[in-house]
Amino acid sequence: MALTILFSTFTLLLLIGTPIAFCLGIASFATVLYLGIPPVIVFQQMNAGISVFALMAIPFFIYAGDLMVRGGIAARLVALAASLVGHMRGGLGQVNIAASTLFGGISGSAVADASAIGGLMIPQMRARGYDVDYAVNVTVTSSIIALMIPPSHNMIIYSISGGGQISIADLFTAGIIPGLLLAMGLSVAAWYVARKRGYPITAFEGWGNIGRRALGAIPGLILIAIIFGGVRSGVFTATESSCIAILYALLITLLVYRSMGWADFVEATVGAVRTAAMVLLIIGAAASFGWLLAYLSVPSQMIDFMQSLTSSPLVIFLLLNILLLFLGTFMDMSPLIIITTPIFLPVVTAFGMDPVHFGVILILNLGIGLCTPPVGAVLFVGCAVAKIRVAQAIRTIWPFYGAAFAVLLLVTYIPALSLWLPSVFK
Repeated sequence: MALTILFSTFTLLLLIGTPIAFCLGIASFATVLYLGIPPVIVFQQMNAGISVFALMAIPFFIYAGDLMVRGGIAARLVALAASLVGHMRGGLGQVNIAASTLFGGISGSAVADASAIGGLMIPQMRARGYDVDYAVNVTVTSSIIALMIPPSHNMIIYSISGGGQISIADLFTAGIIPGLLLAMGLSVAAWYVARKRGYPITAFEGWGNIGRRALGAIPGLILIAIIFGGVRSGVFTATESSCIAILYALLITLLVYRSMGWADFVEATVGAVRTAAMVLLIIGAAASFGWLLAYLSVPSQMIDFMQSLTSSPLVIFLLLNILLLFLGTFMDMSPLIIITTPIFLPVVTAFGMDPVHFGVILILNLGIGLCTPPVGAVLFVGCAVAKIRVAQAIRTIWPFYGAAFAVLLLVTYIPALSLWLPSVFK
C-alpha cells in the first residue's frame, strides 16, 4: 500500500503538470504520513541529499560552460570543427556533431550544448539551405555526447547515487569511447540523411586553415585536457577541477579573447545560480524519494522479480534498457538517476555487471530520453532555438534515434567499450 501511495501520488502530480521536485517531495511526504514515520525525515533526507561536497562541481561546471559560450570559446571550437569536417556531405551537420563533441568536453551538459551549439549552427544551416528539421535533429541528438565525456555532470550524480563508492575518475574515463562511438554513429546518420536529401559537398579549406583555427581554439582544448587529466591523475577532485575551469574561463575570456563584457558576466553568474538552485532542489527531493524506495525494500523486490522472469543476464540487460528508455521519455534525467540507481544497481551487479559499465549505460539511456517527447528537455531547447514545433522535428529524427540505439546495444553487450580505458589508466 505504501508503494501504491508513493507511485500513484507521484504519477498523478506529474500528469497534471506539477514541477518534478514537488512531485517527488509531496509523494514522499504522503508516504511517510501513511507509514507513521515522522515527516521531518523527508526534510532530513533532502538535506542529506544535497549536503554532498562533490555536488558543488555541477553548478561550477555549468557556470564555466556559460562563461565560455559568452566569451567566444564555443564559437572558436565550432570554427575548428568546420575546418576539419565541413567538406563532407552535408558538411554543416558534420560540423554540428564535431562541435558538440568538443564543446561537451567543456560544458558537460546536454542542455548547454544544445543551446550553445544550436544557437550558433542552426541559423547558419538554415541560411545555407539545410532543412530546419535536419538542423534540429543533428543538434539535439549530438548534444547528448556531452553526457558521456568528461566533465559530465550526470556521471557525478550517478557516483553519489551509488553511495559514493564509484570512482568519478573511472566514470569520466569509461564514457570517452562510448561518447566517440556515439559521435561516429550520428555522423553516419547525418551523412545518410544529407545524401538522401541531396545536400551539397563543399571544398576542403586546406591544412593551413585548420592550423589557424586550431591555434585559436587551443585555450578551449587545453581546458579539456586540464579537466580530464587533473581528475584522472588525482591531482585534484572533480569539484576542484570545476573551480579551476571557472578561473581558467575568466582568464581566457577577459585577458586573451577580451570578448566578454560586464553585462555578460552578470548574466552568466545569475544564470548559474538559478540553474544550481533548480538542480539541487530536484536532487534533494529525489534523495528523499530514493530513501523511501530503499526503506520499502524495492531493490531486493526488483531482483527477485527479474530472477523470476529469466536467469539470462543478456535478457535482463535488454529489459532494463527498455524500461529505462521508457522512463526517460517521462522524467528528467537527474531525478531519474537518483531514483533508479539504488533500484537497478543491485540488480545488474547481481547479474555480473560492473557498476562503472552500468553507469555508462544508464547515462546513455536517459540521454536518449532527453531527445524524446513528452518530457525531452534537449528536444525542447533545439526546437525553441529553431522556432519549430516538436512534431515537425520528431517526424524525421528516426535515423538519429537508430544510430543512438545501435550504440546503446553495443555499449551494453560489449563491456570492454566502457571498461578498457579505465583499466589502462589504472
